[in-house]
Parts: sequence; structure tokens; C-alpha cells
Amino acid sequence: MAGRFAPRTTRAALPHQAAVVRRPPTPSSSEGPPLTREWTPPAPLDLRLVLGPLRRGPADPTFRMVGDGTFWRATRTPAGPGTLRIARHGDRIAAAAWGPGADWLLEGLPTLLGAEDDPDAFVPRHRLLALTRHRRPGLRLLRTGLVLESLIPSILEQKVTTDEAYRAWRHLVRRFGAPAPGPTADLGLHVMPDPRGWAMIPSWEWHKANVDAKRSSTILRAVRVARRLEEAATMPLPEARARLQLIPGIGPWTAAETLQRSNGAADAVTVGDLHLPGIVGHALADNRNADDEEMLTLLTPYEGQRHRATRLILLSGRIPDRRAPRMQPGNIVNL
Repeated sequence: MAGRFAPRTTRAALPHQAAVVRRPPTPSSSEGPPLTREWTPPAPLDLRLVLGPLRRGPADPTFRMVGDGTFWRATRTPAGPGTLRIARHGDRIAAAAWGPGADWLLEGLPTLLGAEDDPDAFVPRHRLLALTRHRRPGLRLLRTGLVLESLIPSILEQKVTTDEAYRAWRHLVRRFGAPAPGPTADLGLHVMPDPRGWAMIPSWEWHKANVDAKRSSTILRAVRVARRLEEAATMPLPEARARLQLIPGIGPWTAAETLQRSNGAADAVTVGDLHLPGIVGHALADNRNADDEEMLTLLTPYEGQRHRATRLILLSGRIPDRRAPRMQPGNIVNL
């Protein structure tokens, strides 16, 4: 399969670079003092809105928001596992990081928080979107630069309830991942397994996590070519989407959900979602029965910014009342 991949492409650096203040680096270990960095965003920034898409359920073992507004993120970087703590101090963002991936996480802090995003590229054509953007000036599209950490939970979310997917993600990361570096014991943070760790999960453990063979097989195919998939984080959207969809079991829905996070892809509209077409149709045309085709037609004025448009619609509060019963969770554990 690897031979089907296109040659690696790179993404040109953007001319805009946000000002940062970096404290002298101190060696970081899992237990020792963290590396730290401060960054002043050039525009309003709402950490909850920006980082929220990384959270996979209220008990996500890789992500926490604590009562004082501090965000914790545990991830596996190209340099190794790392934990990132982010908090606002006045108009500054203060970050600390632990583990082998600490320096990588701090280097990418502005990008993670949307420094490469261009919200001014979005021109609202509907009053609802204009009002929502005005009320949510701190919305930025994050970019993690990491594909697998968003791809695997997106695969787990295929054609099941979100609660089922969140439980599976929680079980697998806690069971086969590793405790996150730094002072995270009280938070219960874990770093997800590396590609080999995912590949070594026995079939009965997927069964215990209520993950069917179709989804587990897709994950196993993906981790076998993890390095080539990670290259998609530096690609333009069409090439990145094509790279992911070379893997059987990864379609437009999963690719969009992944690239929205890994690449900060402002145009990665989620096609194939059970609810989104009706939400967009209701908000923009008072048609809660819209399908994917009509949704894409309604989003045509926002070509290049269609994902941002859907984020604003979801934040607007104009969501149709549920008419059908909720999808019933499946259970393969006792089969």
C-alpha cells in the first residue's frame, strides 16, 4: 500500500509570525521542572472555543479543562510523549510542557492556537453568521500538526453514537497508552499508544471496547503507514484528503474530521454526517431536512471557508429540535 502514496510535499511558511517571549529553556523530564513559554496573541482568543475540538468527551484521558480555566493536553509528538498546560494571564498565553515532546509542543503553541488561521478570509453572507462571528471574536481554527491523534478517534466515531466512541477511546488509551509526563496523576491524563502499540492490541480488547472489526481493521491499516499519513499535516487540503482516503475505511467524513484538527483546514466541511446537513439547512434556509447536496449548495458562498461557516452555525444556537429518537448504542461485547 505504501507504494500508492504520492511523494512528500511541504507547506510554505506563512509570513505572519506572532510575537513570543520564551523563557530560558530548562531540561524537561516527566518529573522535573517544565519548559515554559509565553505568547501574546495578535487578536482576541477564546481558549475554550479554540481547543474544544480536541476534547473527545467529558472524561477524555488526553485532555482536561480544570476549574480555573487551565487546559491540559497529553499527546504523542514526533519527539515523543508530551504534556502541555495552557492558561491565560491577562492578554498573554502562558504555557508549560513536560516530557520528551515538551520543546516540540511549545514551539508549535501559536500554530496550535490559530496563529496561522485567517478569520478575516471569511465574509459572512447571512445575518446569522455575521452576528455569531461578532459575538465570538475569539474563535480561531486550531492546527495540531498531528494526524494520527485525530484520525484514530474519528475512526472510532464512524456510524456509532458519540458516547460509544468516547467510551472506546477512553478504554483503549487508558489500557494501552501511558501516563502523561509531568504532574498529571491527579488529572488521570494519558498519552495514546504509538503506532506499534495500536497494532499490538489483541482482537478481544477491541471487542471489550465495543469496537467492531470494520473500525479496528481501519485503525490497524492506518497505523501500518502512520509515517506517511503524518505527512498529510503539511499538505494542502486536497492532497491531504487524498492521502488519508487511500486507506480503505477512511472516507470523506473521517478525513474532514481529522484535517479540521491536524491541518486547521478552514474548508474541510464534514460530508456524510447524520445531523450536520439538517442543522445547516435549518440555519440558512429553514430546511431541517436538507441532505449533503443541499448543504454544500448552501455553503457555496463560503467556498474555502466552509468548515468555519459550519462552526459558526453550531455556535449560533440555531439548532433544530430533535424529532426522531436518539440513535441507540450498540453492544458487541456479549456477542
